[in-house]
Amino acid sequence: MRIKTTIDLFEYWNRIRARDLAPLRSQVEPTDLRQILSSVFLLEASETGRIAFRLAGTRICDLFGRDLGGAAFSDLWTHGSEDIEHIAAGVMAHAIPTLINATGFTTAGHSACFEIILLPLRSEGAECDKLLGAIAPAVAVTWLEVVPLQFLALDRSRLLHERLGNGDERDGTEFDDERPQFPRPPSIADTMRRVMSGLFAEPDAPAVSIRHKRLGA
Repeated sequence: MRIKTTIDLFEYWNRIRARDLAPLRSQVEPTDLRQILSSVFLLEASETGRIAFRLAGTRICDLFGRDLGGAAFSDLWTHGSEDIEHIAAGVMAHAIPTLINATGFTTAGHSACFEIILLPLRSEGAECDKLLGAIAPAVAVTWLEVVPLQFLALDRSRLLHERLGNGDERDGTEFDDERPQFPRPPSIADTMRRVMSGLFAEPDAPAVSIRHKRLGA
């Protein structure tokens, strides 16, 4: 982890869980995260089995130019939607936090690198069934405030079990500690050309309005 937002959220999660595999959802206090709250999100398994946004901070909604409440996490990604579902489900199943590096693209041809962290949460009397997370750009760029991201492309993911401390031993994981650039037949450049071509073929597509779903208790 290199970005203060993801570092701060991980350290908070690690502190409130104490010696448990993961903290309870009820232990997360939004006021404790007020400095980074706009970049924080909460995921949970939907009725259809897909992992979806329960809550999303206002800055995340601004990044994508829409309210993400109820949207599937995988809908933000190109090609790697199955990989993303696999990673998120693995974090829940094995209670191991995971760091994702991704590149975001806009229809105007902009791109930016992001860190995304996924941290397991428990409900009362249940195993991990939710994910606390944050997304933060690697560098500050002014266009992120005005040009919505069209999609994210997965660069790699890495388990953070070595940072857990407290003598934790997590075995039996079904996903790699580090997944450098998932094998995908089309390149990112190919994807950009395909997506851009499709969008420019529909010049009358309605503009996306920006709405916010604020993260709360």
